[in-house]
Amino acid sequence: MKRLFIPLFLLILLVLESTAINVLPTEWIYSKNFIIPHWTLVFAILVAIFYDRDHTYFCVLYAIIFGFLIDLTYTNILGVYMFSYGLVVYLIHELKQLFHPNIIVTFLLTILGIFLAEHFIYGLYFMIGVTNLSWTSYLSTRFIPTLLGNVLFLIILYPIIKGKLLKWSEEQLPEK
Repeated sequence: MKRLFIPLFLLILLVLESTAINVLPTEWIYSKNFIIPHWTLVFAILVAIFYDRDHTYFCVLYAIIFGFLIDLTYTNILGVYMFSYGLVVYLIHELKQLFHPNIIVTFLLTILGIFLAEHFIYGLYFMIGVTNLSWTSYLSTRFIPTLLGNVLFLIILYPIIKGKLLKWSEEQLPEK
C-alpha cells in the first residue's frame, strides 16, 4: 500500500496544477506574465533526490508517466512534457550522486531541473511552430514567473515531504 503513496501524490498534484491559476491574484492572471506550475516535476525531483537509490529509477518512470498525462490532459501535442520531464529527472538523478542531499543542493538541483524542463519545452514548441515567442520575451513573461512560482511551491513542499520520502526509501528499497 505504501508503494502507492508517491504515484497517488503525483496524481493529486497533477489535478491541482490545473486549479493553481485560481489562487493567483486577478491582476497577475490578466497580466502578460504566465506562471506554469510544474508541481509534478518538482515532486519527481524530490523523489530522485530523497527516495531513489543510485541503482533505482522510479523517479524517471514517474516523470515519464506523469509527463505523458500532462501532455494528454493539458496540451495538444503528445510527448513534449513526457520527454522533457523524463530527461530532466534522469539528469537530476545522476547529478545528485555527486552531492550530499541537503537543502541547498535540493534547491539548486530543483532550480536546474525547472530551468532545463522549461527550456526543453520552449525549444520543442518553438521548433515545431507551436510558439513564435522570442527567447527574451519568453524569459521575461514565462520563465522568470514560472521559476519563482515553482520555487515557492518547493519552499512549501520541502519540509513536509523530505522526511516521508527518506522513510519510504528505507522501508521499500533495498540497499545494493
